[in-house]
Amino acid sequence: MGEAPGARLDDIATLDFQRSDRRGYPEAVFCEGKSPEQVRVIAAAVREHADVVTLFTRADPSHAAAITAELPDAAYDVPARLLAWPPADPTPTGGLVVVVSAGTSDLPVAREALLTAHYLGRPTQLVVDVGVAGLHRVLARLELLRRARVLVVAAGMDGALPSVVAGLVRAPVVALPTSVGYGAAFQGLAPLLAMLNACAPGVGVVNIDNGYGAGHLAAQIAAPEDARP
Repeated sequence: MGEAPGARLDDIATLDFQRSDRRGYPEAVFCEGKSPEQVRVIAAAVREHADVVTLFTRADPSHAAAITAELPDAAYDVPARLLAWPPADPTPTGGLVVVVSAGTSDLPVAREALLTAHYLGRPTQLVVDVGVAGLHRVLARLELLRRARVLVVAAGMDGALPSVVAGLVRAPVVALPTSVGYGAAFQGLAPLLAMLNACAPGVGVVNIDNGYGAGHLAAQIAAPEDARP
């Protein structure tokens, strides 16, 4: 049985509103697996804490409708399935986070990483469709890639792009495997293993389709010196 409308927050979640003070970054709400009513109740509680940004990740249209019923000005990026509230863009500080998407099909996960880093306060730029099937495309963006403090590289299929990028730049690379690809990609397992076996040093790997985790880690790496522990 689903929860009745008007369910109490205490029956659904224990929100960590002190996380920003403790860790320097606020809590995010993972919507997948939660009902729209559960997400609505959480959004109503978040409304009392406008001092920090709250991200709602993996939010489908029904989740977004429930969230915006309580937070009507929340910013919703449909491809990334991510909402941010309050929606005001933070003043960017720290180093540049460049998010690189191997293909257009990797964009939803790449945008989740991009927006996470953006709402956590970092300057960001997106590079799209520069996969290894045409190496001239990534080489044409070298000037931008080499200005980054950290790069997030999202790729499915053979997952080769993070290793290529890491061999061209000084900055650390956060490899982000996606579930894009034909059957032998095993829904992201093949690129995950390829990234874990990257021959270029300086590559760290997050879980399959974990754009939020990649963007968060990049934001931490690129934080200004006075924001680090």
